[in-house]
Parts: sequence; C-alpha cells; structure tokens
Amino acid sequence: MNEESYAGSAFHSHVFLGEGHEASERKAWAVIILCSAMMLAEIVGGWLFGSIALIADGLHMSTHAGALLLAAVAYTLARRYANDPRFTFGTGKFGDLAGFSSALILAMIALLIGYEAVSRLFAPVQIHFAEAIPIAVLGLAVNVASVWLLSGGDHGHRHGHGHDHDDTHDHDESKRIATRNGEVVLEVFEDGVPPRFRLHAETGSRLSAQDASVETVRPDGARQLFAFVDRGDFLDSVDEIPEPHAFAANVKVHGETRAVAFEEHGHADGAAARDNNLRAAFLHVIGDAAVSVMVIMGLVLARAFGWMWMDPVAGIAGALVIASWAISLIRDTSAILLDMNPDRRMANNLRQAIESEGDRLADLHLWRLGPGHLGAIVSVVTPSARSEADYRARLARFRSLSHLTIEVKRAA
Repeated sequence: MNEESYAGSAFHSHVFLGEGHEASERKAWAVIILCSAMMLAEIVGGWLFGSIALIADGLHMSTHAGALLLAAVAYTLARRYANDPRFTFGTGKFGDLAGFSSALILAMIALLIGYEAVSRLFAPVQIHFAEAIPIAVLGLAVNVASVWLLSGGDHGHRHGHGHDHDDTHDHDESKRIATRNGEVVLEVFEDGVPPRFRLHAETGSRLSAQDASVETVRPDGARQLFAFVDRGDFLDSVDEIPEPHAFAANVKVHGETRAVAFEEHGHADGAAARDNNLRAAFLHVIGDAAVSVMVIMGLVLARAFGWMWMDPVAGIAGALVIASWAISLIRDTSAILLDMNPDRRMANNLRQAIESEGDRLADLHLWRLGPGHLGAIVSVVTPSARSEADYRARLARFRSLSHLTIEVKRAA
C-alpha cells in the first residue's frame, strides 16, 4: 500500500457506536432493575407462602435478568472503552458479541422449555390452576412493561426476524408535485426490483404514459430522458435509473414541467445499521411474553375443558417461536463477528462510484464496525494521475463509511 493511502487519515476517531447508544444503555438497565425486583418478589413470596410455583417462576425470571445483564454490560463497556487505542476498530462490536451470547442463551431456554413440555405431554403432572394462572398473568405484565421500556424509536421494525432490506439509500425518494390538474407523486422505486421512477396521481385526473416524462440533470451536466409505461394505478419508467441517485429532475406531466431535486447520502440501513444488542434484549422479553400468552391460553383451556395436553402443547409452540428467533439472531451476529460483507448493495454502489470514470476496482473489503458504521479497504487501478484524495472525495457521499482506506495503483 503506497503512501497515498494514509493521506489525511491519521488520528481520526475510532468511535463506532450506534445512534442512541446511551439511551439504549439506560433502557437495558431499567429492564434489569424491573426483572430483578420481580424475581426477588416471587422468590421471597414463594418462600414465605410456601408456593413452589412462585419460586420456580422467580428462578425463570433470573435467566432473563442474566441475559439482559449481558446487553447492559456490553453497552457500558463499549461506551467506557470507545477511545481505548487497544481496540483497533473501536468497540462497536461489543453489542454484536453480547447479542451472539444472548442468542445462545435464548436457544438453550427454548430447548429447556421444549424438553419440559414434551416430558409433560407424555407424563402429565398436576397443575395448581389457582396459583399458575395469576403467576402467568403477572409474568406477562412484567414482560409487557419490559417491552415498553425497551421500545421507542425505530427498532420495533428492525428487530424483525429476517426482515432485512439490503439498502444504502437515505434520500428523499418521494416528491409531491403540485400541478393545475392536481397533485402527483414521483418516487425512486427499488423495492426488490431495479430502480425506476414511479409516478402516480395523488389527486386530480389520471395520468397518461404518453403525457409524462422525466429528464435528469446530473452535477456533471449529463442528461437522460425517461419515458413511462402504464401499470394501471401508476406509471413506471421504461429505463432503470443509474447510480448514484443524486440529480435534478425536470418532470413533465399534464403539459407542465416542474423541477425537483433528489439527493443521496449513502447511509447504512437494514442489517448494517441494526443494533443487535438491543434486538437480543428485546427478543428475550418479547419471547417470554409470547410464551406467557400461550401458557395462559393453555391453562385456561385446560381448566375449562379438562384439556390437560393444552399446557405442554402451548409450551412446545412457544419453544419453537423462541428457537426461530434465536437462530435468526445467531446467524446475523455471527456474520458480523466473522466480518462478512454486511451490505451487498453498498459494495455494488462503491464499485460503480469507483469505476464510473474508467478506473478499475481491483479489491474491496467491506465490514461492519458497529451499528450504522462500515469499514472499507479499497484498491483502485487507474491509468490517470488521480490521487487517494480524489477517490476519497468521490466516496464522501457514503456517510456510513466511517473508516475508509484507499490504495491507488497506476495501470501500465
């Protein structure tokens, strides 16, 4: 690697913590306090009143408190050692390490619940409904309170189980345009398909493909005209939109022309931005809440109709749900810990940005440093006299590239 790779890069920050790190840390500690208080109340109450069911539920609550303690400690350590030079690429992966460990605990809880449920299916035990149902309801209330404490912000969507959008676009994709015949909406649509313009009438008369067009004007002066095809409720552009999606657009509709601007900032999204530490904590409490709901249903049906098999069946169903979430979390966190490419679309965008002017991307390493932070090592082969600074400026729009190393090689 030549000396150009280090130009302007010395002594920059290596703090790669996720957005809202301290707020998530406070939430994790608050849930631990709640679960610990509930755990102590159940164990002490069970000992004073001779209820083995209360003691058992208190010990069960301790496993979740322990798992949540992993999340809270990871947040605290990541913040405390964020500027420690011993961590070459910062402490952003503390949360992923805690999430992986927590997922293993979640998987073991699922196995334990499943084993106990199957055992009771073949060897039913006497159920004390008068104690079991109120305890299950109380446990559900604690879990709902924990979910409420951990929620807030956008992670309700990001905890999703396999719901990843491999996306790096964070620009204003929808533009509302007022015309004399009503309001139309123009957007860059790329949900599972190559990016195209999509145009539809929000109010007023229906749009005609023959009466609509978009001309893009890029910062270098390049222009491209897009025709449309009718899809019924909307119009789609015939041609795909090349990267990057940063340009002025002259929109012709209803015989009028309106100018709008699209900007692209290249933020990380989906798996690259997800906080797996908070996700793991959330899955623990939401998993326990789901099991509590199933247990309550099983107990109520068993008491009302004598269906004693409903209680273990509910336990098996809850174990399967928790196991699926644990597997998803193990898969995602292990990929990060092994430095797998977290965002294929970002890698493609980097390649297009580098090769847009005749250069060749010889090598690319892309990995996640922390929630919303990516590291990249880029090797460029060019016949021109461009320097590392030229390529750094070209990639500046990718805001999630928090640590970028560039190697420039001269082509023969």
